[in-house]
Amino acid sequence: MLKRLQLVMLLLCISNSMAQVGIDTNTPQQALDVGGSTSTVRVDGLSETNNVNNLGNGATTRVYVDDKGDMVLGETSDNIEILIDYENYLEDVEDPTTLVNQTGNAFGYTTAGTPIDGVAASFTLTKNAIVEVNYSVSWSVYKNASPTGRIADEHARIVQTGLYFRYNNYLGAAVINDVDGNPINDGPWCIDVNSSGTNCQEVGGLMAINGQFYNNGSNNNGEYRDFHNTGSDYVKLGPGTYCVMFAAQLAVGDTGGTGAVKMYLGSGNDDLQIIAHYYN
Repeated sequence: MLKRLQLVMLLLCISNSMAQVGIDTNTPQQALDVGGSTSTVRVDGLSETNNVNNLGNGATTRVYVDDKGDMVLGETSDNIEILIDYENYLEDVEDPTTLVNQTGNAFGYTTAGTPIDGVAASFTLTKNAIVEVNYSVSWSVYKNASPTGRIADEHARIVQTGLYFRYNNYLGAAVINDVDGNPINDGPWCIDVNSSGTNCQEVGGLMAINGQFYNNGSNNNGEYRDFHNTGSDYVKLGPGTYCVMFAAQLAVGDTGGTGAVKMYLGSGNDDLQIIAHYYN
């Protein structure tokens, strides 16, 4: 009993003037102050053995404070949830639904691609979440829209892709603002420009924008398909049903000497992952 009392006296220092308790510190700065650069706190009631809401070994379980001020573990749905995990999200076609026309002034993007699952390709949030998006989208590029027409003008082109959301399904209105009412990614962005690349027909909250350069100098050699752009990003969304869609841009400084150049988005496998990080 004496040894236990001595240990308690050694670890605890109570400030009489401010009623502050310090563990491994003689100068507590808060009502309870745990000192030491590597200190940890264990609550047996929050362990995997004692609490069904603990996600277990190798995982991190969030601790919340309830209306009484008690520390509690949130249920699984309060933490992280994988909402979408596709290995091939868009239809593998090269037709008007996936077409992106080349522009010379890089104004705006063009919506392209249709989900393989159609209107069923959506996810639903029941509460506010930070939504993480990860994608790898395929594309091909031809001269005069011919699968055998390789571009050979050696002009440096840039292929940029981005991701946006529509309400309910791929036929719904584009999402422009996040849950706080702020334009997504400092938008709104032009996600659908006319064929001449001069007028914007629709705006949306474009995010995870990424791109790469392409050029080629031979009619017989050089790749023209099975390219991929990848991107990752985060956005805060509120309760509702959403569908992920893509937009792309094919831009070049000099449009002369080649003729019409066409790009098709989603002609190969397209990976998509949507993860919700719930925060209230």
